[in-house]
Amino acid sequence: MALYLIPNTLGDSAIDSVIPSQIKEIVNSIDYYVVEDLRSARRYLKKLDIKKSIDELHFTELSEHTKQEEIPALLQPAKEGKNIGIISEAGCPAVAYPGALLVKLAHEQGVKVIPLVGPSSIILALMASGMNGQNFVFHGYLPIERIDRIKKIKQLEDNAQRLKQTQIFIETPYRNNHLFQSILENCNPNTLVCIAADITLSSEVIITKSVAKWKQTNPDLHKRPVVFLIG
Repeated sequence: MALYLIPNTLGDSAIDSVIPSQIKEIVNSIDYYVVEDLRSARRYLKKLDIKKSIDELHFTELSEHTKQEEIPALLQPAKEGKNIGIISEAGCPAVAYPGALLVKLAHEQGVKVIPLVGPSSIILALMASGMNGQNFVFHGYLPIERIDRIKKIKQLEDNAQRLKQTQIFIETPYRNNHLFQSILENCNPNTLVCIAADITLSSEVIITKSVAKWKQTNPDLHKRPVVFLIG
């Protein structure tokens, strides 16, 4: 019995270009899945050409709305000797996703945890940014309220300069442009900012510039998956 952490694509990428063939083999040994979104998980398994009937598999959703007391029941199949797979909507599960709570519980209860190789937008963005890859922090989402967001951006910039620490964060795609403008308006001209958009997709753009140089351009980040980095 094991809990498999199954990476998903980061968008409409060709499966064979981003997902190792090993994953196709492993999903055929799993009947129980914990997923962030049922529809997208079923679509993903179909793209993997799973040999089992999708309708015969068992799916349980685990999202930000799942109550903590509901999580232990998700491990029950493992206690009965069955393998379980976790699939998030995009990228690697249990990173910036509630699946981490299930992984923690698996360790506590002696269930083997097996992470599988696949795309991580956070790591790929860091790799391509040219920023410090030995000292970095992922913050997830920044505050929505304008004053709180500005305060946080200035704090991240200070950490980047003072600690030589790369600051990584994301935003809901429809708010990307607003966040980007806040960064340009509140950071020093020499501060480096990386925009990593549509990673692994044909429309991928990964650019690192100073704030001063970013102000000379006008990238449209609206409704695109973007990872922001400050260094």
